[in-house]
Amino acid sequence: MPRARYKSLVDRLAAQIAAGKLPPGTRLPTHRQLAAQEGLALVTASRVYAELEAMGLVSGETGRGTFVREISLPLSHGVDQHATAPGVLDLNFNYPTLPGQAELLRTGLRQLALSGDLEALLRYQPHAGRGHERACIARHLAERGLTVQAEEVVIVSGAQQGLAVTVMALLKPGDVVAVDALTYSGFKVLAEACRLELLPIPLTCNGPDLDALERLCQKRRVKAVYTMPTLHNPMGWVMDVSCRARLIAIARQRDVLLIEDAAYAFLVEDAPPPLKALAPELTVYVSGFSKNVATGLRVGYVVAPLDRIAAIERAIRATAWNTPGVMTALVCGWIEDGTVLRLEAEKRHDAQARQTLGRQLLNGLNVVSHPASYFMWLPLPEDARADEVVSELLSRNVAVSPAEPFATTSAAPHAIRLALGSLDREALAGALREVASTIGRYVY
Repeated sequence: MPRARYKSLVDRLAAQIAAGKLPPGTRLPTHRQLAAQEGLALVTASRVYAELEAMGLVSGETGRGTFVREISLPLSHGVDQHATAPGVLDLNFNYPTLPGQAELLRTGLRQLALSGDLEALLRYQPHAGRGHERACIARHLAERGLTVQAEEVVIVSGAQQGLAVTVMALLKPGDVVAVDALTYSGFKVLAEACRLELLPIPLTCNGPDLDALERLCQKRRVKAVYTMPTLHNPMGWVMDVSCRARLIAIARQRDVLLIEDAAYAFLVEDAPPPLKALAPELTVYVSGFSKNVATGLRVGYVVAPLDRIAAIERAIRATAWNTPGVMTALVCGWIEDGTVLRLEAEKRHDAQARQTLGRQLLNGLNVVSHPASYFMWLPLPEDARADEVVSELLSRNVAVSPAEPFATTSAAPHAIRLALGSLDREALAGALREVASTIGRYVY
């Protein structure tokens, strides 16, 4: 097929989609049917659909066909661009706060102003953080069941930077990282930026399929596994002790680095020991104070084997140089006076109440979640398409995320994730009623 004709077909279909002549959800002809209709070679018809998919106009689904996407949504589906339009109820992001936290900040800043050597906070800090602050975070972790040396703790500008410097320091472009088939969207973005190859681990009802992981390790040189064993985002799993032991056994046998993301682990009471406690020599543990205290602090930490610390420090120097001194001092003050532990307990209670509300208002729908998490996963009914549901909810001023930003497989399941931690409970109830009403049309 001449190039001009091939391009003209792509342009014609794109124009029909943009004009609404091919509305969202339309099933397009199969590759063979398109080839026959247009007099094309099959490989050229496949190329036409591939280009439309790259433009974000269609999506191919194994066993179902090729469908027109909802193009009124940004390609990020709101996950990368915050839903800030007036009146929009945002169920995309979690930034849980409690009444009185603004006053807590005022008090903390006043206390900081009256204490110690403030001038020191205005200077560059050591790349890994000041020694007494690293020791403070180590004591905080000990209260949560993870005993580490202060020298193993590196302070970073939030857990996301913790993941970034871990990847920059310990992996290289082209390395293979095994991840759950549904995983934290921020790690997908990081992997793309660092040119890592992600291999999806199939899911079971209770966590990753570790038999499948073992087969992946036999076929490919897997350098690392990124995992959230305690309160998985978005599925809400807590990996049991036997699964943790199996994962560690595979990692030891195959010399695989474990990257343990514990951003939401504080919400789970009496959780099994972290991977870092069970396999300290091959685990890097990453968390922070965004969810348990406040997202604006941008203070986090990485706990790594001592022989990995120097490389992580170099990555910090190459990016942020050091974590902000004022914010780190503020957080450490709150650790020492018990504020962080109090906030964690209150947010566990808050998350449980929101889950209860969600279960009540979404009664009858298929909901996957943990009873103390700030999010819910909703697989959609068979006839429902995620982009249509997301678009309809947005028209009702409710912003939710489809599965696509979390999926590491070529085809994302038709599901949505609800973040419960950003609205007050009255507004949350209204948003959840809209979700129940919208999805309910496909159930009954």
